[in-house]
Amino acid sequence: MRLSNSANAALYKWRAAATGGARAAVAFALPQRCALCACAAGDACLCGACLDAIATRTPACPRCALPSPGGEACGRCLVHPPAWDAAVAAGFYAFPLDRLVQRLKYGGDLPLASALGGLLADAVLAAGTTSRVDAIVPMPLAAARQRERGYNQAREIARAVARATCLPLHGGLERSRHAVPQAALPWRERVRNVRGAFATSGALAGARVALVDDVMTSGATAAAAAAALRRGGASRVEVWVVARTLPARG
Repeated sequence: MRLSNSANAALYKWRAAATGGARAAVAFALPQRCALCACAAGDACLCGACLDAIATRTPACPRCALPSPGGEACGRCLVHPPAWDAAVAAGFYAFPLDRLVQRLKYGGDLPLASALGGLLADAVLAAGTTSRVDAIVPMPLAAARQRERGYNQAREIARAVARATCLPLHGGLERSRHAVPQAALPWRERVRNVRGAFATSGALAGARVALVDDVMTSGATAAAAAAALRRGGASRVEVWVVARTLPARG
């Protein structure tokens, strides 16, 4: 029997919720070991020492979240402002944060979403940006990719950020077409790959939103999504990511 699209969506949503709920129950009931150092971590996935070590202390540009002396806007953003108004990253996409993101994204380690979302929430609260945002919008996955994984890692992270910041989740951003995974493309081709890949639904007129994702690399996906949110009526778009990829040297 072939399920309808709506039935398929409900099934995958249930599977992700059931899997995440079961793992969360086990994590609460049994003493946990840190996913990085294997030390006691209470009912969390990461111990306090590793959480502190992961969080970046490097001053970053408030527009692109890349390192910038004194935390001032970098020269590139001054000359070519990005499609969004501000950006916050919990850390850089390097060891060990990159391993945790990969385990959540490709390994189905859903409890890590709460830990990574908590890291991002801490960074957002420290930056004082929550007062400039009305709602959180998770970066959507293409339907085929979400069916394959059974969950959207950006949405799981966004849920944790929403709980910590007391901001509501808004599901008004959708993938309007399938695109080749950005990681498989050279940086210069990524803008073309995601052009027109997003559409909005629901009321966004005048809304100030934060687009939440796991990683920002070239910024092409975030720019395309931010442009769609603008077309949908959003008056301010910020980008909040767990990890920011540093530019390649040379």
